[in-house]
Amino acid sequence: MKTLGFIGTGGMGAGMAANLIKAGYRLVVTDLNRAQARGLESQGAQFMDSPKAVAESCDIVLSMLPTNEAVRAVSLGKGGLHEATSGAKVWIDFSSIDKETIVAAADALAGNGWAVVDASAGGVEEVAAAGELALWLSGSRALFDEYQPIFHAMGKSVLHVGELGTAKLVKNAMAMLAAVQHLSLVEIGCWLKKGGLDDATFKTVLQNSQQDSIATRRIMEVVVSGNYKPRKSWMPKDVGFGLDMAREMEVPMPFVSLASQMFAVAQATGHDGYEATGIACKVYGVLNGTKV
Repeated sequence: MKTLGFIGTGGMGAGMAANLIKAGYRLVVTDLNRAQARGLESQGAQFMDSPKAVAESCDIVLSMLPTNEAVRAVSLGKGGLHEATSGAKVWIDFSSIDKETIVAAADALAGNGWAVVDASAGGVEEVAAAGELALWLSGSRALFDEYQPIFHAMGKSVLHVGELGTAKLVKNAMAMLAAVQHLSLVEIGCWLKKGGLDDATFKTVLQNSQQDSIATRRIMEVVVSGNYKPRKSWMPKDVGFGLDMAREMEVPMPFVSLASQMFAVAQATGHDGYEATGIACKVYGVLNGTKV
């Protein structure tokens, strides 16, 4: 059984890494905040003090990082993967970042003999912990085929989506679609409520319509319950990446742009400390002058 390295053990990374341990892999990990890795250490993972040390102690490196800057630091910074003199030469990065960053990192690491697989994960922390993520991967098809057991230890669906960088595009695309969906459902619900139809009835209407889906059910369950989970939502960041690329590609995206502005309203009014459904409900509460 291969030894795997995992860099980035926050909410998503910890769940993904734990499922690799459950699948029987030996794991070495690192994180700037060691406290986040304690749970994995208690399950048998070994902590290393740098990405370089992780790479030199394993066969394959995986990562789930929060920002472009973090990915650049892990790949090319001091103590980064590029300094590894032995061990792994394959890096599978699941970070929610933009296409340009992962392609540039892959190009730079190629000179050190590294092969990079671009990956993205659809789902939140609870889904990661359950091993039910939707995984999208791009780059080498041969590596995609070779590492299927690793991917299926973390996700319920695994799909190759094209050339390196495309997985990041897919992640951004799904975030943009989800943003529009969350906001549109809450907007229609507010309109219906003003007309006399409560949220619970709207939820039932949707469940018995052609618009019914796992996503609409999950959103409406949160709307009806009012249980908005506190967390830093990834959605505004990923929507921003998508809009940046849209401008470069000269592709108009008016609905997504408006969704981004709605997130900005939430940030400006201090209502952005929730998952996406909570943000949508809070910001429409602001717009309608109602307390949510």
